[in-house]
Amino acid sequence: MTVDTETRPLPAARHARAAVAVLFFTNGALFANLLPRYPQIKEDLAIGNGAYGLAVAAFPAGAITAGLAAGLLIRRMGSARVAVLGTLLTGAGILAAGLAPSVALFATALFLAGAMDALTDVAQNAHGLRVQRLYGRSILNSFHAVWSIGAVTGGLMAAGAMALSLSLGVHLAVSAVVLVAAAVAALRFCLPGPDSEPEETGPEETGRKETGHRRLTADGARGTSRVGVVLAALVLIATAGTLVEDAGNSWAALYLSDALHASAALAASGFIALVGAQFIGRLIGDRLVDRFGQRAVARAGGLITAVGMGLALAVPTLPGTIVGFALAGFGVATLVPAAMHEADALPGLKPGSGLTIVSWLMRLGFLLSPPIVGQVADAAGLRTGLLVIPAAGVLVVLLAGVLQARPRRD
Repeated sequence: MTVDTETRPLPAARHARAAVAVLFFTNGALFANLLPRYPQIKEDLAIGNGAYGLAVAAFPAGAITAGLAAGLLIRRMGSARVAVLGTLLTGAGILAAGLAPSVALFATALFLAGAMDALTDVAQNAHGLRVQRLYGRSILNSFHAVWSIGAVTGGLMAAGAMALSLSLGVHLAVSAVVLVAAAVAALRFCLPGPDSEPEETGPEETGRKETGHRRLTADGARGTSRVGVVLAALVLIATAGTLVEDAGNSWAALYLSDALHASAALAASGFIALVGAQFIGRLIGDRLVDRFGQRAVARAGGLITAVGMGLALAVPTLPGTIVGFALAGFGVATLVPAAMHEADALPGLKPGSGLTIVSWLMRLGFLLSPPIVGQVADAAGLRTGLLVIPAAGVLVVLLAGVLQARPRRD
């Protein structure tokens, strides 16, 4: 008979977990302060949907450009320092984007902000995985849940600033100063030492990696080919999640305000509903995965996304669309954490390689989605362009087989 006991983490590990949570929170809140302001910026710059889609695609383009540099910087500076420095520079880029007097400067500022955000994203996940190895159990979903809290907080901050008629510059400057200060304060509680130095690993994670290594050694080239196929599927699953997130980021407020005639403050509720429901999904995600397995959770989430947003687009009403965005956010809640965790544990890859590849390539969703949706919106309407959301849900249902099935219980 086996008795499960949970070892209480050392104070340093608990402090580091709290510090990483702060980094995820500030990362989510920074960009979310800008998103509900997009309709105002679009109107001030007097640009159409197509030009707007190309401009906001500069953010993921910057992330794609800089993403692969994260590994080198982390090895030289440490993941915690890279995350905090990236937070500082992301805040500066977002402020510059909000104050840009032209489309070109707006896109340039978003490109720089996206590049810094990519460094922050990889670094904070790398440090979170360090802390997770100390805990010996999954806690990565909880960090992404905190990111969602930050995104909701940032959206509420923006809605409050608009309700109070604060200028764009004052609003973004205050939010940047507060959030960057929180990230800097968290740095002292992060794990010391280089990221190349392995932490103690829990028995569940160690057993999984050793099993995978034996399987790869036994299967030889066939196993290596299998790893490549699985990695590609994980990238597509993560990309599907980012496609849905980007729809909330770039288009929810515009769709609610333009197509459904919501007020500026109410239009922000679409984004807030998506990331709020995403937070709930991530908060309960670990328990759902432990009980049903990541494969079943992902398939159910993909179905919820496809049906929920599909119905909202088929029968467009203001309450129904807000609920549709919420269901989409809930449906994709665990996809990115699951893909990152699975990729990081793939056998036959150098430590961190799977995580870096998935983190980098999944940003193609953010890069491709805005211009595609924008062009479709100009040609056939934004409601048609937002069909990318239920399509992403269908893709997840088809590819979820690469994820872990329900864990065996002895």
